[in-house]
Amino acid sequence: MTETNGSNRDLPLEHWHSKEPFDPYSVEKFTPEQERFYMASQWQMVWWKFRRHKLAVISGLVLLLFYFSILISEFLAPYNLHTRHTKYIFAPPQSIHLFHEGEFVGPFVYGYKQTLNRETLKREYVVNTDKPYPLRFFCQGDEYEFWGLVKGDLHLICPDDKNLASFFWLGTDRLGRDILSRIIYGARISLSIGLIGIIISFTLGIVLGGISGYYGGWVDNIIQRTIELLKSLPQLPLWLALSAALPVTWSPILVFFGLTVILGLLDWPGLARAVRSKFLSLREEDFVTAAQLMGASPKRIIGRHLLPSFASHLIASASLAIPSMILGETALSFLGLGLRPPITSWGVLLNETTNINAVATTPWLIYPVVPVILVVLAFNFLGDGLRDAADPYK
Repeated sequence: MTETNGSNRDLPLEHWHSKEPFDPYSVEKFTPEQERFYMASQWQMVWWKFRRHKLAVISGLVLLLFYFSILISEFLAPYNLHTRHTKYIFAPPQSIHLFHEGEFVGPFVYGYKQTLNRETLKREYVVNTDKPYPLRFFCQGDEYEFWGLVKGDLHLICPDDKNLASFFWLGTDRLGRDILSRIIYGARISLSIGLIGIIISFTLGIVLGGISGYYGGWVDNIIQRTIELLKSLPQLPLWLALSAALPVTWSPILVFFGLTVILGLLDWPGLARAVRSKFLSLREEDFVTAAQLMGASPKRIIGRHLLPSFASHLIASASLAIPSMILGETALSFLGLGLRPPITSWGVLLNETTNINAVATTPWLIYPVVPVILVVLAFNFLGDGLRDAADPYK
């Protein structure tokens, strides 16, 4: 090749090149951290990004503790669920102390002196600081049936049985039942209703949303019109109407499952819309076309190719949907249209606070709202972290 312009147009152009063998790694050297990142799977990248969201990690640990507690509720509760202390009706919460008259005693409580107010006819409790009552740990107390199967009497914490002392950390209710024990037992129902409801909701949402987005046509029209009909109905009045329709003759277990089914059946339209939109965008991708050309059935394409591609999004959606079901059960039970005694849930416990006079005179009856707030906040923070980690490439 020669130069065609200027005075030196007949001179050849010089071409400089290296005679050394080509080394592809000399172009760009990767550090071990970079190589670890580029070789990681999508789930590893999701986990790494999720770990950087400290609030979501803490929320996840809090939820793990809550759900682990429902496995051993009988052991954690100081008293049996139905144990009544007739001498301590509407007893206020007792504080836990470590020092008595300047000496270290260990965890203990002071007893109550009970008097009856002749004018108001109400029991009045005065703390008696004369004598401490040490608390016992890993002790024998009220008998119970572990998950209704095995009898036992081992508890994490018990009052001093030698002096027939009592321990009511969160006070008692109108029947003298320990509030703390009932909150621990109520967690088993309130937390499990969210998991069972989300299984029903996700099954319907994924199946119907997947069919609607993958096939389209008249199938899509029918499913979408059904979703629009359900979304147009006000949620809370619909919950109230369906819950009130449950027969009063049903056993508490049937009422529990009936309420769970209602919450699950009314929560799937939003997820179905999200799944449909994902399928509409993913069904035109090359990997779906390749699977179709290789003879894969629609069931296999949906289950093995489409759903795993946005499984992280589904996990984040589940973490945000569970608290709505917990709040739904709590609201219905609080209004007296959900679960009913002898089933104990956080909503059933809050039902006793519908009387404003009870709240004014015994404010500790509203303590069951605290775990509701903690669980809902934890689920929302966890959902935010999972939603951010669902797309690790951002």
